Amino acid sequence: MQNVVGDRAPVMADVARVAGVSQQTVSRVLNDRPNVRPATRDRVLGAIRELGYRPNAAARTLVTRRSNTLGVISFNTTLYGPASMLYGIEQAAKQHDYFVTVAALAAMDRRSVFEAVERLRDQAVEGIIVIAPQTTAVSALANMPSDVPLVAVGCGVHAALSAVAVDNEAGAERATSYLLDLGHRTVHHLAGPRTWLDAQEREAGWRRALTVRGAEVAEPFKGGDWSARTGYDLGRQIVRDPGVTSVFCANDHLALGLMRALQAAGRRVPEDVSVIGFDDIPDAEFFGPALTTVRQDFDELGRRALLALIRSIGRIGKVGSPSKLGKAANPGAGKRPGGPVAAIDPSLVVRASTARPAP
Repeated sequence: MQNVVGDRAPVMADVARVAGVSQQTVSRVLNDRPNVRPATRDRVLGAIRELGYRPNAAARTLVTRRSNTLGVISFNTTLYGPASMLYGIEQAAKQHDYFVTVAALAAMDRRSVFEAVERLRDQAVEGIIVIAPQTTAVSALANMPSDVPLVAVGCGVHAALSAVAVDNEAGAERATSYLLDLGHRTVHHLAGPRTWLDAQEREAGWRRALTVRGAEVAEPFKGGDWSARTGYDLGRQIVRDPGVTSVFCANDHLALGLMRALQAAGRRVPEDVSVIGFDDIPDAEFFGPALTTVRQDFDELGRRALLALIRSIGRIGKVGSPSKLGKAANPGAGKRPGGPVAAIDPSLVVRASTARPAP
């Protein structure tokens, strides 16, 4: 708890008085400037601890033109992928001495994203990361003001934005090829919601693997969300076709629902039907049987997104600096130029839910 001097909280002048230095010296210590003798620095830090002094963040930002704060725009969800992206970004920011302010939106439409950007600008963030897995979010970001340092995450590898994303197509192609290598004549697909870029790219990778190998491409089974319930409902359709011997699911929860439907119908996994998921959620190895799946490295995703944003901040300038404090133009006033896309290659984790087809 912060001490008080008389009936008020301590200020920089109090720290200078206790340490026997000038306020300018205290400021240099607080901003980690090199031109302070070690003994003097120790006295100042000791006075800060003794008084319980806490610098005024707003005043410090005006002086240094740095807030050491980044904004993250996401949407209200408990889905494993977006939640893990947020955690990875927060951990990477912490390692680089940045604080994170999160704006969680009910919808990722253009107006909502624009208003979130404006709120974060008012808080003097130095840059913004947007978790943008849906087509509406990517469309909204393309029309954000170009003076805002901004990096998108989870928007796929084809978005015309500065972005970091898992290579969903490569992961889906790897999973599908693995099932073909086991000897399955074709692989069916349980797809994610069509408005999600992850779902679109995973379906594209599945199709490409089958096409390259000359295997039959059956119409994918499509639901409206990523839930195990949807996987179960679609699984009840799949069990009607005795010719299905392998299924690539767009995420692990869909795979969980599918396996439950197969087991309820007396179809064994993997003896009768092999199943692969995508994400490698923490529970995947405890499914019955343990799930073969495609693993995403969310820590690496967060690290690369943060580094990309820091580079962007250096090129554009800080949102919170005095020259950038003015309001942005109206949404849609100018297209944001496309930037580099960093694609992270996922890995296949082989467990007990896949096997060679029955003879």
